[in-house]
Amino acid sequence: MKKILFLIAFFTTTILTAQTTGYWAMEFKAKTNSENDLTEAFDKRFKEVKINKGLVVLEKLSTGSQNGMTHRLVWLFTLGVTAIEMDGNNPDKKDAFWAKLDNYIDVWGPTYSGRWLSFQLGDMDKNPTEHIWDIKIKDPSKFKAAHEILVNELKNDFAGRSIGFGTYDIGRPNGATHWMYVSGKDGEDHLKLYEKLEKTEEFKKYIQNRGEVIDIKDFELEILKVKK
Repeated sequence: MKKILFLIAFFTTTILTAQTTGYWAMEFKAKTNSENDLTEAFDKRFKEVKINKGLVVLEKLSTGSQNGMTHRLVWLFTLGVTAIEMDGNNPDKKDAFWAKLDNYIDVWGPTYSGRWLSFQLGDMDKNPTEHIWDIKIKDPSKFKAAHEILVNELKNDFAGRSIGFGTYDIGRPNGATHWMYVSGKDGEDHLKLYEKLEKTEEFKKYIQNRGEVIDIKDFELEILKVKK
């Protein structure tokens, strides 16, 4: 627990030096029937907290999660900007939140962090389910170019969806170097999207032009709470 508190303090108070979106994520296995308690604790902690150029998200892991992990917390923050105002960083308030959260968690899982390299924020209420792929990319620049061309050419298909990719810089899960994701209404909505995309010439060009990519694993999650 002390390690977790140290990491939280580092990622919410350190002043960094670039205008890039970073993230920090922590997975955990929640106790049975504790999800309502988790969402209430989240609401109480962040209700009055002002977050600058960032988000805090509570998510429920589903298909493809590993080692029994059921949920994760994710911080998105702009490098170079203090994400949480001074009062929100009050040590007593932070300690109380993590102590309360600890009551609802069986196992603290892996933590990892990195940067967003390309990002389109969609409607999180209409499309709360995310499909994420952990991957190894040989040429990130080539991948980024192909990704952004695809999103632009098929913008009608991605309208309202969050879509993006980024790096694993610290704590790379299973040796993955990058991740990519897209949001949708649910799992079936994702399957319909993929069936449609795979029939387009734009997607075929994307596969050809993105360079060598090794799939590590993929998983789905549902957004439960967002503070922005």
